Amino acid sequence: MKVDLYNYVTAVQRMSRRNMLKGTAALGAAAAMPRVALADGHANLRAEILKIPGVGAGSPTDRDWQTVGEMCLGASKANVAEGEFEGVELTFMGLNNQNLHNFLFRGFLKPWEAYTGAKINWIDLAQADYNARLQQSIATGTVDFDIIEMGAPFEGDVLGKGLASEMPDWVKDQIDMDDYVGYLQAPVGTWDGKTYRVSIDGDCHTFAYRKDYYENADFAKAWAEEGDGSAWEVPTTWSQVNAHSKFLAGKTDPLTGLEAHGFLDPLKGWGGFGFYFLEDRATGYAKHADDPAWLFDPDTMKPRVNNPAFVRAIEEVMELVNTDKAYPADQINADPGTTAFQQFLAGTGGMLTWWGDVGSNARTSDTSVVGDVIGFSTIPAGDAVYNAATGAWEEGRNEAPNMAYIGWGVYVMKTVDGDDKKKKAAWSAAAHLGGKDLSLWMSAYPSGFQPYRNSHFNYDEWEEAGYDRAFVEDYLGSNADSYNHPNAAIEPRIPGIFQYYSVAEDELAKIYAGQYGSVQEGADAIAAAWDKITDQIGRESQIKLYKAALGL
Repeated sequence: MKVDLYNYVTAVQRMSRRNMLKGTAALGAAAAMPRVALADGHANLRAEILKIPGVGAGSPTDRDWQTVGEMCLGASKANVAEGEFEGVELTFMGLNNQNLHNFLFRGFLKPWEAYTGAKINWIDLAQADYNARLQQSIATGTVDFDIIEMGAPFEGDVLGKGLASEMPDWVKDQIDMDDYVGYLQAPVGTWDGKTYRVSIDGDCHTFAYRKDYYENADFAKAWAEEGDGSAWEVPTTWSQVNAHSKFLAGKTDPLTGLEAHGFLDPLKGWGGFGFYFLEDRATGYAKHADDPAWLFDPDTMKPRVNNPAFVRAIEEVMELVNTDKAYPADQINADPGTTAFQQFLAGTGGMLTWWGDVGSNARTSDTSVVGDVIGFSTIPAGDAVYNAATGAWEEGRNEAPNMAYIGWGVYVMKTVDGDDKKKKAAWSAAAHLGGKDLSLWMSAYPSGFQPYRNSHFNYDEWEEAGYDRAFVEDYLGSNADSYNHPNAAIEPRIPGIFQYYSVAEDELAKIYAGQYGSVQEGADAIAAAWDKITDQIGRESQIKLYKAALGL
């Protein structure tokens, strides 16, 4: 992703929470985003779907998903005749995490199937199994699915090998791609100038925290006595996060009456996806404003995962590993799904970094007990940044939000290209799932996805749906501030990225378990493994693709 695109978004769109608060019906830069203004009929549809089942009414059900899917069929009906795909069978591969993702897609697509006559068969994968299953299909040449839910980081593996079908122009019009936030515009979803992706998500990690922890008089008094002399307020740097986490160990949670804990690091791997959470701690130290690279050296592909910035991030995790009761019991077996859904939303722990859907789940999921007491911001900053060019630390606050995964999308595989009817059916299904109105519902309710369109940042729509205005300004604002940050840490779309992440998880597990003599030794092992992967894929081609991803 090009840095100059970020600069453009920041300068022209200015979709920060401060500017968005200036407008009541749209984003602050409404002139730059005219599509936020909706025709009355369109606005009525959006308002009606947001009432299903209603904010605070509990988790949506399959009946709700089918109802919303039926109500959002208008755009599909404009391009497809009733019964046009009779006899077509499609196979869709995606996730079954937390009973979301594919579960919702089934519901949304049932009315589409009934209208078009097509039938969809499903391949459901756990998050930890996703990368291995996809890579096996690629390596063996046995792509057995027509449509896939996939993140942009895999585009190097799939699009770079010519395995996907190019998006027809009618799909671009149906889904209104111009409405995507800036960082999801091309080159994301494209390869060699051709478009392949229907975005259904716009990932970044944000910081969620328990407001009741920081409004608690007992904690404030104890911090004044035990702390470092700073105010008892929401931390904005990782050093503060660790200081607060150590302070909270052994205290009592004001909401649940159980043990209080500070930051919830996931210490168990998650099929490569867990590495993003170490990145959260590292980007503030590793992503220098003058350098778009932070994972590898762009001229050599030498890993930076063992440089002082990453080592410091791992050492901070180890500080909490070695602090009694800083983490919940058995945290070594907690993956990111555990930290978000079984711990934080269920009332365990005071701080978390995660994707934005924690915000929608907080207010609309049966399992959440913290919806009224959490706030959001961009992820904490480093209080110093390591300059890889000079090999020296530079003191001072350094924010670098982690654009973890660049969002899920729906891609159609080249397997359908020899059958015009099947190809149109596959793209119609993808376009339905990526529809503008349906996407708003998915952003507001538990789905596995977070806001990713400019039109998602109309606070009035969320408030009318039942969200508290202050909550939604905080939640949406943290996403907007992250998307449009001038020093955002952008993930490279290069082949094998999840091979790098998966082996890093394996070595991190050993580090956290104390199997290395030092953090540096463990980080060096990750770097050595990354070098082997680069050589296996081809160092020169990786350098070329990495530079292209960074806009160099």
